[in-house]
Amino acid sequence: MAAPATGKRIALAAVAGAHGIKGEIRLKLFGSLAGLSAQPSVSIAGREYALEQVKAAGKGAIARLGGVSDRSIAESLRGELVEVDRSTLPPLEAGEYYHADLIGLPCVDRDGKAVGTVVMVENYGAGDLLEVESEGRRSLIPFKPGIADLEDDHIVLDRAFLA
Repeated sequence: MAAPATGKRIALAAVAGAHGIKGEIRLKLFGSLAGLSAQPSVSIAGREYALEQVKAAGKGAIARLGGVSDRSIAESLRGELVEVDRSTLPPLEAGEYYHADLIGLPCVDRDGKAVGTVVMVENYGAGDLLEVESEGRRSLIPFKPGIADLEDDHIVLDRAFLA
């Protein structure tokens, strides 16, 4: 896969609301708690915050951010994405990918003919689905070997799965 673009933001969580009265926030995690807690700072709504503490809480997490000292400030962040710069994430093993690295990749069929572009990656629990835009229509394609394969800087897919 081509090197990821520098400056690209990756969402690791979303703010679910305030927790308590001292400015902590509840998070819905998109990945592992360890991945988030390894970050010294995060970006929320275009502003950088020092990540002072993160701890597990049920299926999510509770975080304390530098500069967020009361419930009203924490509550104002509800619904916002918690993002980090792509370059701060650990390197990937062969065959691994971040969803954000797939978005924008061109798609070709088995004959090398252009068929569209990945515009979104979804996962409803049964595996990743690529949302591919082709000729003004969008199709959800299972990201499975033989159906959609990642090759260097593009996706090779089976045309039978296009809408």
